[in-house]
Formats: sequence, C-alpha cells, structure tokens
Amino acid sequence: MAGQTTAQRGAPGRADTAARPPRTGPEGPRIGRRTLLILIGVLAAALTAFVIWVLYGSSWLRVEKVSTSGARVLTREEVEAVAATPIGAPLVSVDTDAMERRLRQKLPRIDTVDVVRSWPDGIGLKVTERKPVLLVEKGGAFVEVDAKGVRFATVDKAPKGVPLLELTPEPSASLRRFGGDGLLREAVRVVGDLPAGVAKDTEVVRVTSYDAISLRLSRGRVVTWGSGEDGSVKARVLTALMKAAPKAGQFDVSAPTAPAVSAS
Repeated sequence: MAGQTTAQRGAPGRADTAARPPRTGPEGPRIGRRTLLILIGVLAAALTAFVIWVLYGSSWLRVEKVSTSGARVLTREEVEAVAATPIGAPLVSVDTDAMERRLRQKLPRIDTVDVVRSWPDGIGLKVTERKPVLLVEKGGAFVEVDAKGVRFATVDKAPKGVPLLELTPEPSASLRRFGGDGLLREAVRVVGDLPAGVAKDTEVVRVTSYDAISLRLSRGRVVTWGSGEDGSVKARVLTALMKAAPKAGQFDVSAPTAPAVSAS
C-alpha cells in the first residue's frame, strides 16, 4: 500500500541479521586465516618430530656395515680398526670428520681419506695411500718418502723400483740454508722430473749439496743433474742424449744448454 512506511514494508532489522546462515564458499564454510596458520604449524611440527625420530630414534637408519676401498699396503682390517666406526649408532650422528682425522694421525701411510655415509645403513672408507718415490736406509730398514717429501713408513724390505737416497751433504752454505729436509725435498723434486724410462732405471739418488745431485742408473750409468732447477728442460736434454749415445756411461745435464756425454 502506498501509505506504508519503510519499517512497515519489512526492512531488515537486527533479528533478521542474526538469523542469517554463515557465509560459505564453494566447498563449505570458510576457514579463518589464523586457524589455517595454526593447522599448518601443527602439521610442520609433527612432520619435523617424525623426521627426527626416523633419523635418531628409529632402527631404520643405523650403522650396520663398513666398506673400505683403496687400501693396497694397509689391510682392510687395519683401516677399519683405527676408524672405529660406531656400529649401531644413528647414521646421521656419525662424526665423519673425526674419523678422517683419526685415520690420518694413526696411519701415516694414508695420504687422503674420505669417510662417507652410505644410506641407509653403511659407512664407506675411501683411502688413498702414499706412494714411496725414495728410500732412506736406516739401521738395516728403509724409510719410505713420498712425492711431498714426507717420511711416512719404515719397512724391512725395500720396495721394488724405488731408488735409494744417499744424502751425504758436505758442510756448505746450501746445507746451512736448506738443511737436511730441504735437500731431501730437492731430491724428491728431481725424481719427479725424471723421464719415465730414466726413473725406472734409477737405483740411487745422491745429494751432496743443493746444486750437486746425481743419479746412478742400471748398468753402471751416471747422470750429473746439478740442482733441481729447470727439471723439465734437463729431462728433455737427457732423453735426447741417451738416444744419441745409447752406450754412453756418463751424462751431464747440470747445465742443460751445454750438456755433455762420455763413455765412462
């Protein structure tokens, strides 16, 4: 009717508003943002707790076996005894750095070692042993020296194909400057520069001073090398001399720009 007021036409009041149903989305009632964040936090905490339990508390990821590779002179039993792998411990908790340090300290023959986790239940010990390039005779035994000049082991029998070092330094300025260890490193440096064929035939490396290093080869041949400087040049010159005079007994490459060769 024309005379009705707005209130009379049924304008919504407070009672009508309270009676309305909650807003819904396409799939049901909407979840508040705060509630959603709480649910996500609870799920994340539960997942974290489960992962921690799997790694540390369960029996699924525990150390059950050890494998060793790379050992040649050392035995697998020696390496694994020093490694002292904690069998039965959670794999994730194994201190691999401490194991590596222990192996290097107690087994000097080891040059490098990697201790790796082999999931789900193993530890791998990857060993690289030092290789002798020189021998120092001592009391009837032989001290092995590697390519870094490190004395790493004493053996009763000389390994085949490794030359003996005769370190007999004369009182000189070079001895005072470099010392015995410095001269040993120079000898190692020379051996590292030798041509493969010469290295195989080298029986003795003799050092009397920094610039007086010589080699005694098989069949009585002698090479005067001089200092360890210009090693690659000296190696090339020596190879050429030996090809040009295969029956010679004396080769001098101490001054590679003016080499010399003689019968004896």
